[in-house]
Amino acid sequence: MPVDHYENFPVASFLLPAHLREPVEAIYAFARSADDIADEGDAEPIIRLARLNDYRRALIAIEQGRSFDDPSLVPIFERLGRNIRTHKLPLGLFRDLLDAFSQDVGKTRYADFDELLDYCRRSANPVGRLLLHLYKADTPDNLVMSDQICTSLQLINFWQDVAVDWQKQRIYLPLADMTRFGVSEDCIARGQVTHEFTALMDFQIQRARCMMLNGAPLTRRLPGRLGWELRLVVQGGLAVLDKIEANGYDVFRRRPALGKTDWLRLAWRAATR
Repeated sequence: MPVDHYENFPVASFLLPAHLREPVEAIYAFARSADDIADEGDAEPIIRLARLNDYRRALIAIEQGRSFDDPSLVPIFERLGRNIRTHKLPLGLFRDLLDAFSQDVGKTRYADFDELLDYCRRSANPVGRLLLHLYKADTPDNLVMSDQICTSLQLINFWQDVAVDWQKQRIYLPLADMTRFGVSEDCIARGQVTHEFTALMDFQIQRARCMMLNGAPLTRRLPGRLGWELRLVVQGGLAVLDKIEANGYDVFRRRPALGKTDWLRLAWRAATR
């Protein structure tokens, strides 16, 4: 699952087995801090990229069993390294996350859907794969379904945050699709919910919903608390899509988000479906 917007998608909650909360929280601390380097504050791009390269060097130090060059990284990476060794987590998945965060520093447009999917492969899918590794459930079929869920969650974040991303001068809607449906960047800048924008958003929402439903059988394959938590995450993602539709695809004036009453209803769905 993506590392942003965790108010929609709970991580390391009480539903996770106690022995897995520590590694999940260590993964989240790494991903959250790296994402903040790429996306928060007012540092120049070259500074952001340099700091992310410090993270890459810290991963190499973990791989080689060396101490960390930068003392400021010790709290995050000592904890992360301990959990990587204990649970034999693939370092390549952490590097994929860093590649995606580095891409965020400079890339603000995506030519087509395939290009966006490649970004999701590195920005979202690694977290789901790491969870499956922790649960020793990383079979090929499970990994494919996990990727479907995680990519869908990332796409849902994008469609939920069209206005928020525009404020950062980013557009995640594929440019080829915008051209196909006749939606210009000026339309997004003005926050116009035109017929063309509605059609474009509906197309993207159906894509994300289809992916989520394709991955949903994974929730019944996983045992106990993880399966229950994943069902809740899936229902949360689908509910955000429903809210976008119910709002008439207007993501400019009201950001579709889940509240406390929504989670009660979703908990019921997760338990009964």
